[in-house]
Amino acid sequence: MRMKVLTHYPERLPKLKTVYLAPSPDSPQVTEYTLERVRMHQEYALMKFKGIDNRDIADRLRQLVVMVAVGDAIPLNEGEHYLYQLVGLTVQTVAGETLGTLTEVLETGANDVYIIDSPQYGEVLIPATHETIISTDVENKIMVVSLPEGLLPAR
Repeated sequence: MRMKVLTHYPERLPKLKTVYLAPSPDSPQVTEYTLERVRMHQEYALMKFKGIDNRDIADRLRQLVVMVAVGDAIPLNEGEHYLYQLVGLTVQTVAGETLGTLTEVLETGANDVYIIDSPQYGEVLIPATHETIISTDVENKIMVVSLPEGLLPAR
């Protein structure tokens, strides 16, 4: 299997024993696979799963998301969050207006961009900077933002 590597720590992949595949990070359909070997090739990881021994079987796994158990993830510093914890958060402005739901995180060179599905504004792109993201409460599933002037269309 060839997997596009999204982690900032690809050197840990060959040390993993188990990964989980699913149609999306929040899917209830998750299947556990045992890794036989992993090697890196450019920005891809070439992975061999136990029991997946031919191309036809491997093709059924195309387009699935490869995940690791939280216990195998790199520990975070104080105030940091895993991307999967952010998806689904309700996003509110500092004024208390609910913008919508954070549906995706785009990892760009300068800073991440949060995609918000907003009933009143459609798709809103918010830069994930210290000036913009005021607080993130994953327990209560709320993110508070201070939006730059002109980010939202005029009403």
